[in-house]
Amino acid sequence: MLSNGPGNPEDVPQALDMIRGVQGKIPIFGICMGHQLFAMANGAKTYKMKFGHRGFNHAVREIATGRVDFTSQNHGYAVSREDLPEHLIITHEEINDKSVEGVRHRYQPAFSVQYHPDAAPGPHDASYLFDEFIEMMEAFKQSN
Repeated sequence: MLSNGPGNPEDVPQALDMIRGVQGKIPIFGICMGHQLFAMANGAKTYKMKFGHRGFNHAVREIATGRVDFTSQNHGYAVSREDLPEHLIITHEEINDKSVEGVRHRYQPAFSVQYHPDAAPGPHDASYLFDEFIEMMEAFKQSN
């Protein structure tokens, strides 16, 4: 689990080596800054947003299903869509500004989301992501 945190993800470059060191060896689920760091460790870039996302009412669309969740967010940086490497797939996007809200590694058991899919407090729309991560860990355990 790559957790959230404040500020610019470029201020913690040591996290990138750690992520690269465990990626492919264990399943990874990144949240908020963990999402940004996961993407950066895989060759993506981040940028400072003109208007950060703050609050609990940000509509995010899951691209594969069209499902829309209302999410809690608190970030001023985002993953650049233009600089995303081919092995990362965009899974979620913010409805209004189309910023990248989730990615999945094409070949390894790893994914991340920009918003807070926390169990509580706030919206519970994205709690399915924790179930998905548990299933990913169980499948990984059985295959190794």
